[in-house]
Amino acid sequence: MSTIASLSFMVISGIAFFMFSKQVLVIRKNILLGKDIAINDQPLKRWRNVLMLAFGQKKMFRNPMVAILHLFVYVGFIVINIELLEIVVDGILGTHRIFEPYLGSYYNLLINTFEILAALVIIACIIFYSRRNIIKLKRFISNDLNGWPQTDANTILIIEVVLMSLFLTMNATDPNTHFVISSYLQPLFNKLNLSTLNAIEQTSWWLHILGIYAFMNYLPYSKHLHIILAFPNAYYAPLHSKGEMHNMVSVQNEVLYAMQPELAPTGAAMPEKFGATDVMDLSWKNLMDAYSCTECGRCSAACPANMTGKLLSPRKIMMATRDRLEVVGKNIKANKAFVDDGKTLLHDFISVEELRACTTCNACVAECPVSISPLDIILELRRSLVMEQSNAPTEWNGMFSNIENNFAPWKFAPDDRDAWTAQ
Repeated sequence: MSTIASLSFMVISGIAFFMFSKQVLVIRKNILLGKDIAINDQPLKRWRNVLMLAFGQKKMFRNPMVAILHLFVYVGFIVINIELLEIVVDGILGTHRIFEPYLGSYYNLLINTFEILAALVIIACIIFYSRRNIIKLKRFISNDLNGWPQTDANTILIIEVVLMSLFLTMNATDPNTHFVISSYLQPLFNKLNLSTLNAIEQTSWWLHILGIYAFMNYLPYSKHLHIILAFPNAYYAPLHSKGEMHNMVSVQNEVLYAMQPELAPTGAAMPEKFGATDVMDLSWKNLMDAYSCTECGRCSAACPANMTGKLLSPRKIMMATRDRLEVVGKNIKANKAFVDDGKTLLHDFISVEELRACTTCNACVAECPVSISPLDIILELRRSLVMEQSNAPTEWNGMFSNIENNFAPWKFAPDDRDAWTAQ
């Protein structure tokens, strides 16, 4: 590789990593628009979650066949990219397979492993593409995925097939190598002279590394950002029992003020608002959840409201939250501070009908492979509806009135609660 090529490679690499880092900082800034909450308890359990859920993909193995295919893609893409180290060094120094003399027979073992994984990635991606576009599994043809989400999913699968194919072609056109998978491709190039083979190899090398840089910079705009955020999201996943909901301390204090003022804390500040109407009212963890969503649809497939034809889709809740967060982030970037755009997450991005359809069964939370909780967002938005906007169904209002007047959901005076025992 010439000096000009090496310099070009370094410039391209610098630009690629600069652009990626810049967008990562934008996403971090958007996530931190959420309310600050402390999540730092039980670090050993949290690291165990990272190992089991993010690295081990524990929840994926509820469907072993899909889990194994996903593991091929995940492990293959991560492990093969170890080879990037050699590509980068070769690109900077203008060398060719610089590690081969130092690793000896281990070098062939590594590249053979990479090639096997590359072949498995190609097979898995073709199967995943077929499931989405030919077989058309129900959770992949939802209205949630119309337009960009469907295009995004297919684009990623195609990119991965192309990158792995370029890797194998690069090896197959190197006359000095004989690796386990690419050797089967070498007969396709037997009639080509050495200079043509070298040109194909160099072209594949450049397209492979440029493709990886392009993929890296595509990630922040794609649902596949989860391959990065799955790890911190698993670390900060809730450790409390499934089904346990966080009560609002401010609400509990209000009840105490009204019913048992002697037990109410003194000097407790009144909250600015109850629940959430926009993304800034949610916690940073809720917003990280939105960016971590894989759009796999397991949450919606498990949702009883969704299964019975109601408007609610937990996947759409997360996608809408991310969409609104992106809008708010761009608003702040353009105006240096948020300028009211006349829209909110509640009503404009997520409807009342969706929120009321939720049964709070936690099925979506239990199914998510990367520890996302759509339920947390639903609850915060519903709290705002009821407590800030007095927007509740008639049946709920009757129950609320009974609780306020009779201290129970039923329309019986407290003194008459045990009357049923006389019947």
